[in-house]
Parts: sequence; structure tokens; C-alpha cells
Amino acid sequence: MTELIDSTVSWVEPRHAVVGEAEAILGGTLTPYLDPMRVPPLLRPRPQGDVSHVTVRMRATWARLHSELPPSRVWAYDGHFPGPTIEVRRGQRLRVSWANEITGDYPLRHVAVAASTSNPDPMGRAGRDGVEADPKVAALPPWTVVHLHGARTNAGNDGWAFNAVPTGGAQLAEYPNDQPAATMWYHDHAMGVTALNVQTGLAGMYLIRDDEEDALRLPSGPHEVPLILSDRNLDTTPDGQLTGQLLHKVQRLTNAAGGEVDTNFRGPFTLVNGTIWPHFEVDARWYRFRVLNAANGRFYSLRLVYEDGSTVPQELMRRAVWQIGTDSGLLPEPVSIPDGGLTLAPAERADLLVDFSVFRGRKVRFVNALDDGAVLEFRVDDQQVGDPFALPRKLSGSFVRLTHDSHPHEHRWLVLTLPASSGMPELWEMAMTDDRSLAGKATDGVIEVLLPGAKETTLLRRVAKMFEDTVNFFTDLGGWEQWNILNLGPITHPVHIHLTAFQLLSRDSYVNTFEQATDPAGVPIEGTAGPVTRAAVEPLPDNEIGWKDVIRVAPNQLATVFGRFDGGTGEFMYHCHILEHEDEGMMRPFVVMPREILDYRPMGGKPMPM
Repeated sequence: MTELIDSTVSWVEPRHAVVGEAEAILGGTLTPYLDPMRVPPLLRPRPQGDVSHVTVRMRATWARLHSELPPSRVWAYDGHFPGPTIEVRRGQRLRVSWANEITGDYPLRHVAVAASTSNPDPMGRAGRDGVEADPKVAALPPWTVVHLHGARTNAGNDGWAFNAVPTGGAQLAEYPNDQPAATMWYHDHAMGVTALNVQTGLAGMYLIRDDEEDALRLPSGPHEVPLILSDRNLDTTPDGQLTGQLLHKVQRLTNAAGGEVDTNFRGPFTLVNGTIWPHFEVDARWYRFRVLNAANGRFYSLRLVYEDGSTVPQELMRRAVWQIGTDSGLLPEPVSIPDGGLTLAPAERADLLVDFSVFRGRKVRFVNALDDGAVLEFRVDDQQVGDPFALPRKLSGSFVRLTHDSHPHEHRWLVLTLPASSGMPELWEMAMTDDRSLAGKATDGVIEVLLPGAKETTLLRRVAKMFEDTVNFFTDLGGWEQWNILNLGPITHPVHIHLTAFQLLSRDSYVNTFEQATDPAGVPIEGTAGPVTRAAVEPLPDNEIGWKDVIRVAPNQLATVFGRFDGGTGEFMYHCHILEHEDEGMMRPFVVMPREILDYRPMGGKPMPM
């Protein structure tokens, strides 16, 4: 049995969404903050002995993204866009049948448009710009697999990208939920088409509760609200009128070899809980917001402004807005939002508390400080209300801040690059080498790093860069590892590691010596010409010291994360969570196994027993 609690949800039944009724909107623009924000329904599986059971059905349906638009064809979990918020208790074992009941044509059109003098930012505007939609995307079948992002579970339940099922099939997954209270989410993860499938609507939130969280008596019920951020583009008629047709529009570039490469998606319309630029009416009291960036590739830096666009003063922000949690659980104590705004890369989450009594009778808005784009307007009631909640000084008594010396551990190295030969970002898996003849010169696939305090450089040799390459990372079940992620490219990448929760130990700036040349035969040489050295120690923001499962790594940065691989065994994935990058190959497998088996049968480049 399950308990389904409907919140404010408005849907358009398919029988009403006939083509003749779809009135296009003139001018290609929509009115911001016109529509009320929907709140996804809450799905609480009821305990049935030791295990709860639920079936979630994926279906094609229609949703109206804005009242000035005709309905849009989407794929949705249980017919909701976004999917229902699933809520469980810590230790409540849940078995889900993710049933693929999707029928009909692919609901998304895809185009790649080159920039021009007259159209320098094709992704920033609606419509196909005269480019024909890709027929290969139109022909895609409903092939889906669900990943519960942030879950500790065996690999067979994790949503392995190749294990997608067609219409009529079901993915059976079991989630132990034996982990601290956290804001998680579920989404499609099918190999090669994750970016497209998520754009169709296949995403929803998943919450774990526990006793530590309960003791805080945080705002709950109608005062605890998910905010699922995403962006979309829409097709237009030949004369520029908006239609409800979803459009996956990317920019086409030319690489150094003269080949064509496409950027990641960035749409002109921001949605919150499936509605474009909505408003939300609130009482003058405390609210708890579970914020998720579910966009394919857009970064959000949320800043609070008044209705006239003026920024809310920082002293008011420090009274009204507090962050209490990150991806994988509560922070040790509430922290203020950074002065420039709350930055969330794709797949990052933030648990926020907002005291709207500070803004009683006013309108305040979240905008994206990165482009001043509209996001969400809060309309605060002018009535004073009694609110028993008081901001706690401490949040998580169980939180322990990790250091490099907290636990014995293994080291892993990753390098993020953008080779000119391909023009597509790459994820290189590295292995340390003792071959000192490689030092001080550019060698293909070799990266040299001088770490602070080291007497000699660390030499790293590339051992994999494609998903299909040999598995190299074999991890002990329950073992601790430090992953060093060095970004030598020009793009910030959010890196997600399945199964584990980790803490960020450091994220410092480095001098980039990555060079791209060719040998006499014209073969590319991509490596460092000399050691990459630390340029500056970057202080960690207070809101990034908590437990995470996604970490942003900016250009010329080395990020070091530390985590334990427990809660499941098998073959998992790690990847860039810019979904187009993931689909293009920035994803690799790793394996978690009991240590005793690895001792008996070493793997991952270790010598076999003699």
C-alpha cells in the first residue's frame, strides 16, 4: 500500500490536447510570474513487514508548462511532471517496480544550430532557426532505466546505464535507505540518451527522514516544499509563435580537425516544479525548501531580489535565508548563503530555511545571478502569523568533519580535459607511474603534478578515457578513498560518484601546463609540458563542508574529495553530470567488492597471486 498526497497539481488530459486546439503564442515570449507553482504529490510507501513495495509507472502525458502555452507532450513518472516526491524513513527497505508504459512518438525534437553574426546565441532563443529536426531523435524508442541519485544500494539496483528496458518491461530495484536523512532524486540514466530522456520529464525527488532530523522540528507539511529547477526550450511556428513542443536545441561548433561538435543544452525558459517562471504564495513565517538543480547543463546561482529588481540587502539575507543541508544530509550548523548567491551545478541539492516574516506583505524573487534570469517569485502575505519554529544553533550532532588523516585510504586520480583534436570534453582515468623519464616534457596522455610539500612531482599516465575501456578502479567494500580531480580544460564540470557520499577536503587553483601538439606524423600529443603547480589555496565556503555526492571542479582547479564506499557492491558509474557530456563519454565504471575477494583475486592492474 502507498499513501499518495496530492498537492497543487494541474494537468491537461491527452484527449483535450488535440492539434487544432493548440494555440501558439505570438511574439515568442511568456509572462514571468503569472502562474502558481505546482507542488508535486507526495508518495509515502507504507511499511509492509520488513519491506515496502510500490509500482511507479512511466507514461506519456500532457502538461501545461505555462498558461499562455498549449500543452506539451512529456514523459512522466506516474503521470506527474516532475514525478511524485517519494518519502521514506531511514532503514525502511523499499522495492520499486519502475514500469515502462510509455507509448507513442518521442516527445522531443532535437536540433543543432551554428552561431552567426545575426544569431550569436542560438540556445538563448526559442525555435529551430530554420534547421530541420534530427530524424534519428524522432525515431528513438522509450528505453529507460532509473537511477536513484544518492542511494547506497547494490549495483543491480543502481540504474546501470545499459540496463534500460523497453515499453512493456519493468526495472525492479530495492533501496535499503540505510543512510542519514537527505534530499535525493531519481531520474533516467539510459546509455547515450540520458540528456534527452531527462528533458522529456523523467525526474522526481526522493526524501529520507530520520530521528536526528525529526528532533529539529523543522517546518513541515505545507511549509516544506520541493523546488526542482530545470530549463527547457520550445519550438515555434515559421512566423515565430511559441508552441508547446519541447525542443532540445544545442549549438554546433567546429573543432580543430574541421569536424562538428555540439555543446550541452541550455534553454531560455527556467521551470520550477514543471512551471515556467511561477509564483508561490507564502505566509509570513519560516519555510523549508528542498532545492534541486535538475537541469541538463545550466548552473544556477540563486540570488534574492525585490519586485523592482533591487538586491535584498545582505543583512536581511543573513536574517532570512539559511542553508541547513547539502546533497547527502544535514550540515553541522546553519550557514548563510554566499554573498554572490547560492550556486548549484546540475544535480546538486541544497536544503534551505527562509523566514518570510522579514518580507511580510512584499514580493521577493529568486533570480539566477549568473544571467539575471527569472526563476521564482514569492508573494508574502501581509498577515502576521504565529510561528513556533526557531532556528536551531546546531543541526547534526552525528556530523564529523573529515581530514586526509581521518582513515587509511587509497588514492584515485582523474583529469578533465578539452582536447582540440576532438573539441569534446574528456574524462581521463589516471594511474601513477614511477617512470621519471616522462618528467618535464609533453608526452601524450601523461600529466605531471607538483603537490604542495612534495619533493618530486607526481607522474600520471592515462589508462582510460572511454566508458568501454577496461575497468581500472576496484574498491574495497567499506574502504575509504581520496579522489583527486584535476580540471585542465576551460569548462566547470560537476562530477558525481555513484554509491558514496564524500566530503570536499580542498579545491585549489593550479597553473595549467597542458599542451596540445602533434608529432612529425601528425598524431596529437596531449599532455603537460611541465609540472602543474598550485597557484593559490582557495578557502572552502561554509556551505560546502557537508556530505556531498556531486562536486564542482572549475577550470585550473584540483578538487580533493574523501569518502567511504559502503552500502552496496557491484559495478557502478561516475561521470560529469552535465548530461550531454555524460552521453558523449565523460563517464566511467568502477567496481566495489569485498576486500577478501580482492585479496584472493587481485584486479585492476594489481599483480595476480603466484
